[in-house]
Amino acid sequence: MLALWAEAGAEPSISDDVDSIERLIGSDPDALLVAVAGNGIVGTAIATWDGWRGGIYRLAVRPAWRRRGIASMLVDASEERLRALGAPKVAALVLDAHDHAVGFWRARDYEPDERLTRWVRELT
Repeated sequence: MLALWAEAGAEPSISDDVDSIERLIGSDPDALLVAVAGNGIVGTAIATWDGWRGGIYRLAVRPAWRRRGIASMLVDASEERLRALGAPKVAALVLDAHDHAVGFWRARDYEPDERLTRWVRELT
């Protein structure tokens, strides 16, 4: 997955490591959605629910596998999971500089929330 995220151009973060992925799987294994083709991972999404809101993170598809509906299938599965858990709303983190990502999310009827800015602090 780490190699896929790098290949897909996902912005690296402090939690892009094996330990963080193992913690995710240990705490909420169903949150990690993986698309597999042949012998490899071609796409991922992380669909989280904190009891308040749903979130979709790390939607990524290998560039050679894009435009085949993989991202849409991952988002559909993410939304289905979150809806089943009771999420009334879902937010997706999208890099504004990635035009292909912005276009994808707009086509899915997601809209940027201009009322807020994400504020972040690393705890390590």
